[in-house]
Amino acid sequence: PYEGTAEELGAKLTMLGLELDELCRPFAELEELVVGHVVECGRHPDSDHLSVCRVDLGSEVVDIVCGAPNVAQGQYVVVAPVGSTLPGGLKIKKAKLRGQPSNGMICSERELGLSEDHSGIMVLNELLEGPFTPGDKAVDVMKLDTEVLDISITPNRGDCLSVLGLAREAALAFNLPLTMPKIDYTGIDTSSKALDSLKLEVQSGDISPLYLLRCIEDLKVGKSPAWMRWRLQAVGQRSISNLVDVTNYIMFELGQPLHSFDLHKVAGGRVGVALAKDGEKLVTLDGQERILTGRDITIRDAEKAIGLGGVMGGLNSEIDDNSSAVMLEAAVFNMSNIRHTSKRLGLPSEAAYRFERGVNQGMTAYALERAAVMIAGLGQGRVSAGVLGSELKPWSGPYINLRRKRAESLVGVAMDAPFCVDTLEKLGCTVNAESTTEGEETWNVTAPSHRLDLEREADLIEELARVYGYERMPETLPLSENIMETSGKPLPKHKFFSGVKRWAAGLGLNEVINYSFVGHKDLDFLGLPAEGRISIMNPLTSEMDVLRPVLAPGLLNTLRNNLSQGVQGLRVFETASSFTAAPESETTASENMLLGLMLYGDRFSAAWPQTTPQSVQEMDYQDLRGLVEHLCAHLHLGCPEFVMSEAPRNWLAPCVEVKVGDESFGYMGKVKPDIADAFHARKEVWMAELDLDKLYELFLKVDLRFRSLPVFPPVRRDITVIAPKEIQAGAILAAIRKSSPASLENAVMVDLFEPKGGTERNLTFRLTYRAADRTLQDNDVDKLRDKLVAALTKELPVRV
Repeated sequence: PYEGTAEELGAKLTMLGLELDELCRPFAELEELVVGHVVECGRHPDSDHLSVCRVDLGSEVVDIVCGAPNVAQGQYVVVAPVGSTLPGGLKIKKAKLRGQPSNGMICSERELGLSEDHSGIMVLNELLEGPFTPGDKAVDVMKLDTEVLDISITPNRGDCLSVLGLAREAALAFNLPLTMPKIDYTGIDTSSKALDSLKLEVQSGDISPLYLLRCIEDLKVGKSPAWMRWRLQAVGQRSISNLVDVTNYIMFELGQPLHSFDLHKVAGGRVGVALAKDGEKLVTLDGQERILTGRDITIRDAEKAIGLGGVMGGLNSEIDDNSSAVMLEAAVFNMSNIRHTSKRLGLPSEAAYRFERGVNQGMTAYALERAAVMIAGLGQGRVSAGVLGSELKPWSGPYINLRRKRAESLVGVAMDAPFCVDTLEKLGCTVNAESTTEGEETWNVTAPSHRLDLEREADLIEELARVYGYERMPETLPLSENIMETSGKPLPKHKFFSGVKRWAAGLGLNEVINYSFVGHKDLDFLGLPAEGRISIMNPLTSEMDVLRPVLAPGLLNTLRNNLSQGVQGLRVFETASSFTAAPESETTASENMLLGLMLYGDRFSAAWPQTTPQSVQEMDYQDLRGLVEHLCAHLHLGCPEFVMSEAPRNWLAPCVEVKVGDESFGYMGKVKPDIADAFHARKEVWMAELDLDKLYELFLKVDLRFRSLPVFPPVRRDITVIAPKEIQAGAILAAIRKSSPASLENAVMVDLFEPKGGTERNLTFRLTYRAADRTLQDNDVDKLRDKLVAALTKELPVRV
């Protein structure tokens, strides 16, 4: 019994999570039309098919010329007065028809946009019960739904795909009683014995947990009553006949899809529910021939399939103008089978939309009974007294333990026990107190059959939160996480990944987010092996038919997209999962978190003084290596080692493996020119791909220690090592660190010179010495340097 406005109801439902998309006014174009009473009706003197009527409009009596054959004195009709506009834009003006003045129009259903019937005017006293008052607004007298709420329903709330579902929410929101529609047996003949000749076989409870049938005989097919036709039209549903409209009406009212079969077209007295045979064909009600598979649920008679269960009926069992007996179906079907059939055949329907989200098994029998009685009443037929049914899997709600303290912890506001119990009971749940220990209330909750989304404790807590009102919850800053209780504990993995993102953003890299799907063609182009790929069974496009095993395809597409938009340089990173096949895993897939780095273009931004010819420099290997070294330093992993590799990173040349100690955690290098060119690159593209899971393991092993800041000054010495070109700088640095005393604080390469045509190159290293207990003298440092040079030349074929 809601008495507020539609706007207030929509706002309240929105706050409950049922968003109001639009407040529709389906009959707004009829607002100017009024009820008229035909007080006189005579033939037009100059026409054999026109009538001249005197029509009482309440405030005045006007002359109207009407061409309808059924117009007569005493009728109450819908009149479009002068100045009003009909649906379609026709504006009514004063006119003369063959010399007779006409001040308005008496309307047919087609002119009102209510149906395609144009055989005559619409006579209100033949369609509706009076009394009627001339001059009243037609929409009020006809009781049209002038305001219709278009609600956006989330996929988990299939229970709200009906007027009843939204009524439950309104009753909850405004603390109102909920009254179920009554089943009126007045004048209903229940003597039909048609069910006695039928047998029902359901293949499995997995495809149809509940399947019910009733029969109605001796029916007369005709138009549905006006109130039903107009109500269906208000929600965008076309009226078909009294036998079919009832099933649609009940579906929108209660949320239970129904289907009417012509009983005389069901062969052999047998009805079956079974999966189709591969390749089987069925012509559906839309006239299209459908080729079925073994996952499609069919309704069958003794000879053939007569319908696609939960999706659409078959043309061979359609209700038509000659139908006199109906077999009425109400069922519950497997949600995934219905979704598969509807999507595969491109056959969306209102029924499938509800079945694939789950229907209320506890409401099915009630909906069948209400529909059967309504059809028998509208079609003047006899309904079967009993029900033919199969319930192979009775519905059983989950038993969920709900802790009040847990609810308060998740939501962040105090919720007393009476509020929690009252809210759950208003939602239809059964609540039993399980235990109360030291103020810890715990309830055993059973969810109602219409709330299939309530499966665990968090679902119940979410219900308590939305009923309490998100808008009522105060804004509270979260407590700092740097507290003594967590100090020294291992950093959770997700926080580690977030820290890596902050590190990359802090260095000026831009984050990119790519799809997890790439194409087999992309992987083949990069030279990746076919083994271990995970193909997508139902890809969005042919270019996205496999899960990415590496980040390179996405990063290279990012490069191409940015270059096509005129970007001249890129410094980007991506943290994302890679996927490889793992049959031994529970999910048959192995997921690994990676960090991708990509550099392209000029080292500095295009601004003075970096734009001078002398200062323009492109990013190269040293920039990429610097990022990796900086990351290792940021994570306190020490100095990484870079080793030339033959690893299967076929898009990189050269390819360098990155290690910390004996642990390898990634690869880096330059994208091959032909691959880079395919992605529109005109400069060198440098890319690194690091294993964040491995870095996390290494990070957890780090033993951080604090030491005093240095007190004494450092002493620096430069040495130039003349080495063959095949000896890497990293090998020389490793040898320096291996043979150095504790007073060697740091060693870095500061210069490189390669003579033209030579086989050697000169590498200059800066050595930093510092003692913890004294200031080093020059002669002390010279001795240390000489000892290092001796050890270095002994270990490597170099000169200093």
